[in-house]
Amino acid sequence: MPDALDEDAVAAAIACELALLDPGVRGDRRRVDALLHPDFREHGASGRIWDRDSVMVMLDGTDPGGPPIVASRMKGVRLAPGLVHLTFDTDADGRRAHRSSLWRRTEQGWQLYFHQGTLYDGDD
Repeated sequence: MPDALDEDAVAAAIACELALLDPGVRGDRRRVDALLHPDFREHGASGRIWDRDSVMVMLDGTDPGGPPIVASRMKGVRLAPGLVHLTFDTDADGRRAHRSSLWRRTEQGWQLYFHQGTLYDGDD
């Protein structure tokens, strides 16, 4: 059974994940910088592998007033002290993906260490 530490860690990771989905945050290099771990890697829904620097460059052009990325079915589990695994789905203007994120607690706060997205059609 999850305890208060588990619930607090999961809640913190979810808050950070939701922040990264917010166009206002995605358009703010300083805020994204604080949320991405120095060793961040992503296996994107496009099939591309991203590192921290390539994500920072890609997000530089993000419109802070752009359409939101809608998350659903988000849940998490604390795997170990300072490590949370989140799974959820996103819809970005009809482009839907199943997603998985690993968040690590560091001296700077919770940071996204690894992310993977897989496109899907239908309601699965």
